[in-house]
Amino acid sequence: MNHRHRTPARIIIGAAAIALVLFAARGTTHAGTLYGISDVLSTSAPGQSANHTLTFTTNSAIPQNDTIAIIFDPATNAFGGIGNITFGDIQFTGATLVTACVAGGNDVTFATSTTPGSEGIIFTVCPSNTVASGTKVIAINNNRIVNPTSTQSYAIDVGGTMPDSGETRVAIIPAVTVQAAVATNFSFSILGIATGTVINGATTTGASASTSMAFGTLSPNIPEVLGQELSVSTNAANGFAVTVHEDQDLTSGSGATIHLFDNGDATSTPIPWAAPSAIAANPATYGHIGVTTDDSLLNGGAYVGAKFVGAFNPTSTLTVFSNTGPGDGTTQNVGKADVAYEIEISGLQAAATDYSNNLIYVATPVF
Repeated sequence: MNHRHRTPARIIIGAAAIALVLFAARGTTHAGTLYGISDVLSTSAPGQSANHTLTFTTNSAIPQNDTIAIIFDPATNAFGGIGNITFGDIQFTGATLVTACVAGGNDVTFATSTTPGSEGIIFTVCPSNTVASGTKVIAINNNRIVNPTSTQSYAIDVGGTMPDSGETRVAIIPAVTVQAAVATNFSFSILGIATGTVINGATTTGASASTSMAFGTLSPNIPEVLGQELSVSTNAANGFAVTVHEDQDLTSGSGATIHLFDNGDATSTPIPWAAPSAIAANPATYGHIGVTTDDSLLNGGAYVGAKFVGAFNPTSTLTVFSNTGPGDGTTQNVGKADVAYEIEISGLQAAATDYSNNLIYVATPVF
């Protein structure tokens, strides 16, 4: 028995900036030329705050008191937030960034410049220190620098008074909105279960079908168990729930009834199976039927250990299988669970050949 429901759902997957467009160039404003210059932005969207990671390689050592200047767009000063950069925002690989100089190392100090035409970060090599030649990586974190609002490429100068200098460029481009439609899907099926199948500690005594469970002729004080497999396949992000309820108690043509576990109480708290009490003049104790589920996550595992409930009467639907995410139709507790119905009568249960009712399963996705 399959029930399928499919409707369209529109999802915006992302509007993140996707291009970190870099231009590496060589320029000469001092005695030497830097090479391998690049600036990688965390976002290239206009007007957005971004992190910058600058990489360059110097040919010459940088002596004491020389500066390493990173100047953003000297032509139009279009980048914002330069003055908000702090010492803690900077990571410098290839030199040691310090707040107080010590002789004999590769230490540099840090300052910002907001002067038009030279807005940027200025590093100064400490007295009695030297920064060796080689690759330098300067990361400016915490989204301090605000991108220009106009779409075009902008120069980033790397120079100062150090022997080498050069230029790179970054492209500021609009974010690209990616859209797609993903249809909702939901499939629920019920399958029969063979004799001898163990379901949450209860072993089936007969075989069931997808649309019927025939317990046959019941004998006093001999429990009978039949089961069914519930399968859910869905892409509902918030999961699903499967409930069951009966349209009436098991009732014969003469009006005799096999009540719900336990002794007609229709208990909603899972408890171990118990035989009906068989109290004379109390028909609710003559026989009863209950259900268990092997969904070990349901109700915090309350059913684990062959525990049964009877709260599936027409006015109290009972959840027997659920998940908080998509279902794959096969994985235990995620897309599949088995339920077992156990029935037991006493010698006081009225004789009849036509006890019957209907079980109604309702599967509900949460998209």
